[in-house]
Amino acid sequence: MNRFTLPALMLCLAASAPAQVAEFGFYGGVQRLDGEVLGTIPPTTVSLTDGWRFGFRVTLNNWRFFGHEFGYGYNRTKLRFSDPSGTQEAGMAIHQGFYNFLVYAIPEGSPVRPFVTGGGHFSNYTPPGTSVTSGGGSTKFGINYGGGVKARVSERFGIRFDVRQYVTGKPFDLQGSSGSLKLLEISAGFSLLL
Repeated sequence: MNRFTLPALMLCLAASAPAQVAEFGFYGGVQRLDGEVLGTIPPTTVSLTDGWRFGFRVTLNNWRFFGHEFGYGYNRTKLRFSDPSGTQEAGMAIHQGFYNFLVYAIPEGSPVRPFVTGGGHFSNYTPPGTSVTSGGGSTKFGINYGGGVKARVSERFGIRFDVRQYVTGKPFDLQGSSGSLKLLEISAGFSLLL
């Protein structure tokens, strides 16, 4: 085998492999909650407020119309305690990790690509005085779905807009807790395209 055989073989294999395009991006936006009443600690009603979020996403578009996305979201909200004497609030975090499958309306290589998405996630609800790194909080698993649009602004950079609904069980197993907690994400972000 001469010194050109291995590079020539690798070039042939790379040319025959399907395109695998990766995106690394950051995003930020708002969150809106539905079913925000978590339950009671009699006589106090415990609920969450709307807030903001940021995070990152890694997308592998290994087919013309399909892709896989992994990511993390940090949500900032407030834990609200309401009773006959008044209302008190304290800052709280929700950490989310997720996987989503993406289906694009337009093939890879197009400058604008609308998409729909669905997948699974976990949410770690970290109340005041606890930390996710020390095992604090209440973790719930759920599903999420939504859609958005991605646009290429240069050879290496893109922007995106997302609307997603995350559905989980309610955290902390409080008295009178029922139904699910729905978190609506409305976000925009920037991506590095490879």
